[in-house]
Amino acid sequence: MTIQVGDHLPQVTFRVSGAGGPEAKTTDDIFKGRRIVLIGVPGAFTPSCHRNHLPGFVEKQEEIKARGVDAVAVTSVNDVFVLEAWQKASNAEGIEFLADGNAEFAKAIGLDMDGAGFGLGPRSKRYSMLVDDGVVRVLNVEESPAKTEISGVDALLKVI
Repeated sequence: MTIQVGDHLPQVTFRVSGAGGPEAKTTDDIFKGRRIVLIGVPGAFTPSCHRNHLPGFVEKQEEIKARGVDAVAVTSVNDVFVLEAWQKASNAEGIEFLADGNAEFAKAIGLDMDGAGFGLGPRSKRYSMLVDDGVVRVLNVEESPAKTEISGVDALLKVI
């Protein structure tokens, strides 16, 4: 079942880049007591994710935060090392990168997809959401993983 507005995020463990290497962070560690914009992407460095989706959130993260948002985060079905490299390559300082290497989060929220036809294996659908203290308040899911119209930063800014 796909997560809906009003639902609590499920408890999973992400991997994040820490000072001493990869660190495990649970959903509660990241979202409890915080208002976060979360974007889900099919893959780091993939064309639409790298050129069209992430850059808008990087460019407008201060505008997002000015609307009472504590953080902007991105999750992808990639390992923590790939996401760390993507963060650096995207000049995305200030954005939190949450590795969902086994697609556990994507599956738990019902927004996983099968990218095997493209040689990608299990992936996340493309979406953006506003999460307040672990509760989904806004959810924008793209029909096509190549599009960023519904889940892009400008669409999200209109509703937060």
